[in-house]
Amino acid sequence: MRISLPAVLVLCLAMAGCSTASQVQQGFGDAVTAPLVDLNVRRDQIPTVLLQAQANPYDRRNLNQCTTVAAEVIRLDEALGPDRDEPPAPNGSTLNEQAQDALAKAALDAIKDSTTDFIPYRNWIRILTGAQARSKTVQDAIEAGRLRRAFLKGLGMQLNCAPPASPAWFRPRGGSQR
Repeated sequence: MRISLPAVLVLCLAMAGCSTASQVQQGFGDAVTAPLVDLNVRRDQIPTVLLQAQANPYDRRNLNQCTTVAAEVIRLDEALGPDRDEPPAPNGSTLNEQAQDALAKAALDAIKDSTTDFIPYRNWIRILTGAQARSKTVQDAIEAGRLRRAFLKGLGMQLNCAPPASPAWFRPRGGSQR
């Protein structure tokens, strides 16, 4: 008798507790509909701030004060997540909760892999449907957003701004000038 990996993970989730099961339940829809991304039927919207960064990552209009630089960095952080220089947020989770989170992620990854593995010639289908090009467009926008955020933090250092308008490690000389 052969048991599939998703079945084993579901069994482990049942034994792990309610928290893990609810996490899997929340992410189950995205995992099951993963083939729709490959078929270019489901598309996630690219945030406007990333599209603006893609159009002109070095735009300096209205960026002559620390508050405006910080506001733009915060908008990028919301779209991209925290920058690499940011310390991880203390989440206060216990080792048991971290293990449950890892188990939930593994279960969702297994479900996603199972749903996408049935597509024959998946790479060709992604190319033919335009999903591959869309994925590249999204990655280009993310890269432009990261580039813009780095540029803004450098500009914030030049203006002697405190974080988030500059890197987390930067300390303004004699207080922020603007």
